[in-house]
Amino acid sequence: MQQTVYTPPALLKNGLALTVYTALRSKKDWEKTIIDPPVSYQEAIFTGENGVPIYGLVAIPENPRGTIIGTYGVTGDLENQWYLRLLGRKAFGQSYAVVLFDWRGHGKTAELSPTLTSDGLYEGDDFVQIADQAKKRGCPAPFWFTGYSLGGQLALWGIKAALGNPDIGGGAVICPSLDSDRSLDYLNRSKFGRYLEKGITFELKKLAQKINEIHPGTMNPEAIKRVKSIRDFDHELVIKNLGFTSTREYYQACNGLTILPHLQKPILIIYALDDPLFDPSIVPDLQQVSAGNPQIELRLTEYGGHAGYISSKQCQRLYQDSDRWWAWNRVLDWYNQRS
Repeated sequence: MQQTVYTPPALLKNGLALTVYTALRSKKDWEKTIIDPPVSYQEAIFTGENGVPIYGLVAIPENPRGTIIGTYGVTGDLENQWYLRLLGRKAFGQSYAVVLFDWRGHGKTAELSPTLTSDGLYEGDDFVQIADQAKKRGCPAPFWFTGYSLGGQLALWGIKAALGNPDIGGGAVICPSLDSDRSLDYLNRSKFGRYLEKGITFELKKLAQKINEIHPGTMNPEAIKRVKSIRDFDHELVIKNLGFTSTREYYQACNGLTILPHLQKPILIIYALDDPLFDPSIVPDLQQVSAGNPQIELRLTEYGGHAGYISSKQCQRLYQDSDRWWAWNRVLDWYNQRS
């Protein structure tokens, strides 16, 4: 484990402030902050675990050095997840083939299939199958699995599923969700946490309603109405189809901390001590499990918020970065050392 030097601008030395700023302000002007031009993607339909169709975007530069496969967090889609698109531009600019995808129950993947999320239990295999099919499209190994927030947890499950696959190099994740059970309890202990969960729940309900409109009869409208929280969403719509009897049982099954000791490919985890979304009690457990697995490189930072990581000018100079996006720059530096 490394205690890593990272400093945000002076006014953003607060996890909540940096998280809100990144979510609300940076999404409006992120394209002006980088030198990399837009990427011309080709649409693709991959086949995931159990035959579930997965919508993705693929871009292959000349002489690619490897392939980065990534997805996003709990809500959103490829159209509005600018933070993932930011990675795509930077990675393509550094000669990586890029595959971005809407994971189960999201975006155009939800239009193709009513299959809902499993928080890694099946998405891990989706990552591996996407890599296999992307290779046939001309994307070269090594393949690197990437994500942030809940997408980071999915990428970790992908690395677990890639055991024995020589084409998978490993992966890097930013502020991954690791213990939903603890963190949902933690959110409900603060006004901001309850407000945030309410917003996520609203988006999840919209998603379920959309799926039921596109795939009539696949969702119980009364069950959707009963959803008042993230736990409710999983209880009413997710866990039964996965064979679980309670959300706690489900969250324990997909808990990212439990799989970290068993991962056998190189992994970079960037995690902020002031992340306002996750229970701080997770940090000592993350440190302990990372120390026990030499494949894991854990970089804890004092600041960063929830996948914010906007650098101060001084921090940019320290790392000789061309832009403010500290975490993605560290991810790409890490991949460059291995590709």
